[in-house]
Amino acid sequence: MSGFIATGTAEAFTLTNDGFWPDIDADHLRASLRMDGTVSNARLELAAVNAMLSVNRELAHLQAEYQADGYATLADVPAAELQGLSGLIHLYRRAIYCTAGAELAERYRTFDATAAGNQRADDLTPSIDEYRRDARYAIRDLLGITHSTVELI
Repeated sequence: MSGFIATGTAEAFTLTNDGFWPDIDADHLRASLRMDGTVSNARLELAAVNAMLSVNRELAHLQAEYQADGYATLADVPAAELQGLSGLIHLYRRAIYCTAGAELAERYRTFDATAAGNQRADDLTPSIDEYRRDARYAIRDLLGITHSTVELI
């Protein structure tokens, strides 16, 4: 008996957003986070929808400003293009992907309860923090503010 466990491939699907923010391609999300079939479509969808709700809520006033200026979608807002896509869309995707990645990394920490699994959970902690940091940076970049906040106490 071998220790190989086939993970299979996940079926492609798209997460529909609210019309202003871009839809999320689950295959692109999965590939960007380097996740294989061990993360089910249902778990990936749940994490991505939670990320979309959270990020959309944080950016609601920005959406209102853009729509008041006459832009129907984020893609309509003038911005530098990279790889044939608006830089704003790249930032939005990064915010979603990193927020979802942090949630998935937290959930899969306890996947293996052995000593090796505990070590793996410890190894993932910086990754979770890095995902959250990168999501925060992307949101702040979309808002046009710096990456750090300093207050005099």
